[in-house]
Amino acid sequence: MGNSANDLARRLARNAEAVCRHYLSNGRRSGRYWVVGDIMNTPGHSMYVRLFGPESGKGAAGKWTDAATTEHGDLLDIIAKQSGLSRFPDIAEEALRFLGSPEADTRASSMRPDSPIDPSEHSESARRLFAMSQPILDTIAETYLRHRGITDLRRTESLGFHPNCYHRIETIGGTRTETWPAMIAAVTDNRGTITGVHRTWLDPSGRGKAPLETPRRAIGDLLGHGVRFGSADDVIAVGEGIETILSLRRALPNMPMAAALSANHLGAFLFPESLRRIYVARDNDPAGDRAFAALAERAAEAGIEALSLTPALRDFNDDLRHLGLDELRAALRVQLVPEDVPRFWGFAPISRPG
Repeated sequence: MGNSANDLARRLARNAEAVCRHYLSNGRRSGRYWVVGDIMNTPGHSMYVRLFGPESGKGAAGKWTDAATTEHGDLLDIIAKQSGLSRFPDIAEEALRFLGSPEADTRASSMRPDSPIDPSEHSESARRLFAMSQPILDTIAETYLRHRGITDLRRTESLGFHPNCYHRIETIGGTRTETWPAMIAAVTDNRGTITGVHRTWLDPSGRGKAPLETPRRAIGDLLGHGVRFGSADDVIAVGEGIETILSLRRALPNMPMAAALSANHLGAFLFPESLRRIYVARDNDPAGDRAFAALAERAAEAGIEALSLTPALRDFNDDLRHLGLDELRAALRVQLVPEDVPRFWGFAPISRPG
């Protein structure tokens, strides 16, 4: 069997969870991912390693991304960093040592699915889940958003509600499944095709998220896509979280917007073909800085103007809740290109069917 970098990466990917348990022991499995703080094995949840998927290409098993730094790589990079190695012959020797160990052999058969996972299957599952959801108005999800200061839910067709959404919890002895009410958000591409869904499990009171270790999860093809509000033409605003974007819409209700769901995905957002200007509603933290820098660089290469919308506090939902709508609107007004102020400031009349 070949020992090139690609060959070794594929062999390691077939044992992805075993690799993670050995070299990233401070992490944990979360669904189809191994989650840890960073490549140095720091406890946390910024870095995620894909455990299942095809051997190569999009969605491949063993690929990892650090959402805080936008670093990414494969399992060979993890082995190199954790072993303190820099020369490929040494890294390959360590990888082969691990692949030949009983640890890899005994874990592989029990952790690998019977057949490769087709990423399109997850997108289809996402479409089915969204189709089973009901409109968000008069639900626990609406109550949750109102408690976050988000009271105008017009034009939120991308959001739904499921009263009993499954949540799988990984335990030492296996997995167990619970059901909780959840806000379901459709992730779509630039053509409007649903490629995934984002789930926010909620406390039945609607006053907050469910008391789960991971009350937010997403499935499907997410990178480059987003939860969209309005149809973008030449201008769009993009941000990380759904609540961030819905807060921004309180001040700019006519501007098309999209939530990319993470800082890393924000930097990778795919531009609509007709786009000429993009506002980046970044969070006020280092990850937000990096996401804006990554997106602005790509926008410049595409001839698109990128402008930062920066909150006074941590994010725009904090601004809305703690500073109020009037102060949020005043702060945003001076960050817009002047010609966009009258264009996007208020809701246009809603047409009624005749």
